[in-house]
Amino acid sequence: MADVVTYRESVAEGIAREMRRDPSVVCLGEDIGAAGGVFKTTVGLFEEFGPERVWDTPISEQAIVGAAMGAAMTGMRPVAEIMFSDFLACCWDYLANEIPKVRYMTGGQVTVPLVVRTANGGGLGFGAQHSQAVENWALAVPGLKIAAPSTPADVVGLMASAIRSDDPVVFFEHKGLLAGKGAPAPDGHVVPFGEAAVLREGGDVTLVALASTVPLALAAADRLAAEGVAAEVLDLRTLIPLDVTAVLRSVERTSRLVVVEENPYQGGWGGTVVSVVADEGFELLDAPVKRVAGANVPLPFADALEDQVIPTVDKVVDAARSLTHY
Repeated sequence: MADVVTYRESVAEGIAREMRRDPSVVCLGEDIGAAGGVFKTTVGLFEEFGPERVWDTPISEQAIVGAAMGAAMTGMRPVAEIMFSDFLACCWDYLANEIPKVRYMTGGQVTVPLVVRTANGGGLGFGAQHSQAVENWALAVPGLKIAAPSTPADVVGLMASAIRSDDPVVFFEHKGLLAGKGAPAPDGHVVPFGEAAVLREGGDVTLVALASTVPLALAAADRLAAEGVAAEVLDLRTLIPLDVTAVLRSVERTSRLVVVEENPYQGGWGGTVVSVVADEGFELLDAPVKRVAGANVPLPFADALEDQVIPTVDKVVDAARSLTHY
């Protein structure tokens, strides 16, 4: 096994492991077959599993997710790709009104064990319609599980949990992390949903991050360490279920909290995390809570402008520093 693998390769590896394990797992989406996916995240699947289990679809998000829903209701475990997370809006009726409601409305008689994978997030100059981080859209819909890995090994481990779940999962793969490298997942690697990871221990301030903001938080922690501030970095890994216990335990150690998210400040997932800490852990805090989030604007195409409206290491360092001086 290679010493390091890319996040991109790990997406295909995670899917392939589950397809080998369970013949009911199938994939569908635009250009995922012989082309290997527009982001090269499905390379090798068509060659190994063939057109019976890897389906190229028309350019119709409704058709992709609708077909996946029907397949899931009738005994398959489909993994559907929506090329850009922005275009979840095109199939939102299925994702918000149909898929998450079926198990409840049938009294558990019908489950919908499907995964909707999608390329999420900004920082690459793709413009306002292809750069949004939209985990908060899914977070507003009860009945969906949400995963957003930050490392190659977590991609594989969370993919295993997602595909094996009897509930529907939205699986966000961050475009800015695809070329990133890390340790490969060991054989049989499964990361349970709802278990955050402490990636760096510290006693002065907690940095809670997800997906692309995890490397930002780690870089900020390095900078803060040079100033004598020991930051703890927590990677949530999943939003539903949310590991509130890990957040509260960390805040108990540090007494200070910065949440780093790419969602817009207005309605972002960080607001949920912060409200839980205020509700259940207020007496643990020695300073106000800070949220470093995206600005409430359509994302600019120009990279210099985009940097102004999405989280950066400088913004995280400034927020953490302000709390340690409080």
